[in-house]
Amino acid sequence: MLKKMIVLCLLLFGFTLFPLSHPVLAADAGNVVVQTIPDENTLGDKLVSRAGSSWPWYVARASGLVAALALVILMISGIGQISGMTFRLLDPLTAWASHRALGITFGIAVLVHMISLLFDHFVQFNIWQILIPWLSDYQPVTLLGFQLGSLYVALGVLAFYLTLVIIVTSLIWVERKPHTWKLIHLLSYLTIAFVFVHALYLGTDLTHGVYRLLWIMFNVGILGLAITRSWRAFTT
Repeated sequence: MLKKMIVLCLLLFGFTLFPLSHPVLAADAGNVVVQTIPDENTLGDKLVSRAGSSWPWYVARASGLVAALALVILMISGIGQISGMTFRLLDPLTAWASHRALGITFGIAVLVHMISLLFDHFVQFNIWQILIPWLSDYQPVTLLGFQLGSLYVALGVLAFYLTLVIIVTSLIWVERKPHTWKLIHLLSYLTIAFVFVHALYLGTDLTHGVYRLLWIMFNVGILGLAITRSWRAFTT
């Protein structure tokens, strides 16, 4: 009896260390028969398959969150530079360089966000739908009986073009045409308004819970800072 148990343990240990690629119909150890059945859909295979088909969604989701966070910090730092609050924490050169780097980070995150949507198998977009507003039919919006089409997607597309204009003019006109650059830079407030609505209704992580609450609070805070800045500009 002891000999049979030892043989059985050795067989089980051997099968664990060296799994066979083909089925073993029977391994006889006395009165005990051990049979292994191959599983073509193992857990590892399923994880690899799922990752291969859903990675665009994860990339779009992550890049969207990075873009949203970068935009919030970008707006706060920009208003802070005008009011002088930013310079309490950073010297002017560092503050300006950080603001510029945040703008580039936001632009890159937006590009990654849009490009990853082209590879998504669950919510399919083509190149024209992510470049032309209202061409997509994803989540059509009806407001007060009016059909507004894919409004939330369109706001994201419009925000992309506004971002492109702001970044390009900031890189080439900030010193050569400062007055024109300042006027165009005011489009930042329209950009964050478009991004706010776009992310609030289409963002996977912003549909409910603490992230949605934080997103609303951040934007309300930026609105308050913008109103304060405008009030100071017209009263001083």
